[in-house]
Amino acid sequence: MKAGDTRRRVALVTGGRRGIGRAIGYALADEGYDVVVNDLERDAAADETLAGLVARGAQARFVAGDVSKLDGHAALVDAAWGAFGTIDCLVNNAGVQTNYRGDMLDIPPESFDRLLGVNLRGSFFLTQQVARRMIGEPAGDVTRPRRAIVFVSSGNAVVATATQADYCISKSGVAMMSTLYALRLAPHGIAVNEVRPGIIRTDMTADVFDKYDGWVRDRGFPMARWGEPDDIGQAVAVIASGRLPYTTGHAFHVDGGIHIRRT
Repeated sequence: MKAGDTRRRVALVTGGRRGIGRAIGYALADEGYDVVVNDLERDAAADETLAGLVARGAQARFVAGDVSKLDGHAALVDAAWGAFGTIDCLVNNAGVQTNYRGDMLDIPPESFDRLLGVNLRGSFFLTQQVARRMIGEPAGDVTRPRRAIVFVSSGNAVVATATQADYCISKSGVAMMSTLYALRLAPHGIAVNEVRPGIIRTDMTADVFDKYDGWVRDRGFPMARWGEPDDIGQAVAVIASGRLPYTTGHAFHVDGGIHIRRT
């Protein structure tokens, strides 16, 4: 925002209808953002998210779209941009987990392609579309960015899990993608950072709850509790707030310390 501009900023959150995406939207609403929620379809969960955003004082809109479908990106961005006249923050949260947990020597190509299509390829080209539009608008003081792009990746960007190799590969790609966009967009006053969730209690982790719950209870990492979607939401809100004006290209671990190397 320019000095004296009191308008609410606008965020587009992909995969925003539930789980971590919903928590990100809520945290951004509390931070003073109006929010455009993107997901595959508008259902009861999406309506609950929209109502929650409004209850937090935000204006909220839903834009349907599949980030893996590149031919739909232009329409998705047009609709999101048109909802409130701009986008100040893009949160690339949409992502999928592997359909195949097993020996990486047996991963089927369709599982690999699906993960890269959503987690990596889709996010790259959607960000390309949004970044072009952002660059076309006045940036203000580019040394103190007020516009942000956030990639939600995973601790698996750097922690190898051989039974979900395709997922790890997709998220390591997201990490480099975030770094590259940070380099490219800094001159335009757009800060780009990455958030790496650890073990977060969501629908996506429900099938491995029993596997990890014992590790959590046995203090397998420093802050021995399950992460919650709000932990990720709060991290994204801080990054998007503008209170970190000299930070770009950083990876924020929100994982209770799992990433810490110990002996």
